[in-house]
This record gives sequence, C-alpha cells and structure tokens, in this order.
Amino acid sequence: MTQPSSLAASAPLLSLQEVGKTFTMHLRGGVRLPVVNNVELELHPGECAVLAGPSGIGKSSILRMVYGNYSVDHGRILIRNRENGQLEDIASGDPRTILESRRHTIAYVSQFLRAIPRVSAIEVVAEPLRAAGWERDAARQRAQDLLQRLNLPSALFDLPPATFSGGEKQRVNIARGFATDHPLLLLDEPTASLDAHNREVVVEMIEEKLRCGTAILGIFHDETVRDRVATRTIDVSGFSAREAA
Repeated sequence: MTQPSSLAASAPLLSLQEVGKTFTMHLRGGVRLPVVNNVELELHPGECAVLAGPSGIGKSSILRMVYGNYSVDHGRILIRNRENGQLEDIASGDPRTILESRRHTIAYVSQFLRAIPRVSAIEVVAEPLRAAGWERDAARQRAQDLLQRLNLPSALFDLPPATFSGGEKQRVNIARGFATDHPLLLLDEPTASLDAHNREVVVEMIEEKLRCGTAILGIFHDETVRDRVATRTIDVSGFSAREAA
C-alpha cells in the first residue's frame, strides 16, 4: 500500500516525544518493571503505522498510553484536537482532555471487549456515536449496519455480549471502534479471533478508513493483514527499556 502523496506535508495527528513507561508491582514489594523508554513517533492522516516486535516488548502499552488508559512516566503524547486543531498532551493526565479526545478524535479497538451487563450489542456499538452527538435512531442504524457487515447474527443484536463467543465479542468490539469517523484509530490485534472471511471484511474496513484520511496506529500479528494495510512499520524493540532493567 502506498502512502498519500500529501502525507509528508500534512500536520501530524499524533506525536509521541520521549515517552517512557515503568510498572510498579506493589504486591511484589514495589518491584519496578521497565516497559518502554524514549518512544518517538509521528502519525499522519491516511497512514497506517504498525508497531512490531516480540510479545511483551511494549506494543499494547504504547496504544494504552495513547488512549489514556495507562499513565506516562515521562514524555509527551500530543493529539491534534479535532474541534480546534490544537495539539493537546494526553500524557498530562488531565481527565477532561482524555475524555474529549475519545469523544471527538480518537477511537480504539482493544484486544478484548469489556462486556457491560444488560447492555445489548447494538447499544455497545452505538454508544460512541451517541457520545459524539448522533440521534439515537441514527446511531442504532449505523451500529446495525456495521454488525451486519461483520456477519454477527441478527438474533444477537439485542442481547448483551457477555455470553458471546470470542469471535462474536471481537466483531462487536470492531464495530464499536469503527462506528465513528474519528480521525485517529488505534487497533490492537483486531483480527486475532476472526475467521478468514471476517478478517477480509475488517481489512476492507481498514482500507476504507485510510482512503478517508484516518490515521491508524496498530498491532497485527497476522502477516497477511499487516502486509496489506501497513504504510510503515515501527520496531518497538528500539524503545525497549528491558535491556536497562
């Protein structure tokens, strides 16, 4: 896949500057477990940058720091606010900034869907649309269209995903992450639990996002998927803090 010709000239949507992360194991006497150090990367519209490296090297931790799920020891994570065009630092830990970025700028497909009791699959998918200001009926229609495209049986739409299979939960998870038109999308192994047919559907959805100018930062262990969607690869081993531990 080739990058858009205007990519180099466009302003980055995401910039990580000297980002580092260490976990403190409080139940193990305060042992500190270094993860990554001095992470530097930029992500532009229409680009799919893939984080590569062995398991445990810190790839998912980088995505979680960008989304604001993990705190940052040092460095800056700058995300361009969709509403005002300004770069805002997610690493500052300001909850309002993080919540606003999720509402308007950044979407995330994690490895696992956090199932909420008594909330139906269609409402799980529609929730980020409602948060972004969509009317309920329009949000539910968009959610239904995505679930149908991902071949989730219609009988499951109005059921809570807690009892779904792993592949069914992941399709709900993907539909939720792809529902909005946020300019920045994080993908953590989105096709890991899917059969070949649904993997192809997801690849097509990723390619559509890229054509629309969405910037994607992702992790893909499936080489076939990675080769189709990646515009460049970032070796996270170069940011590993384990060597210095």
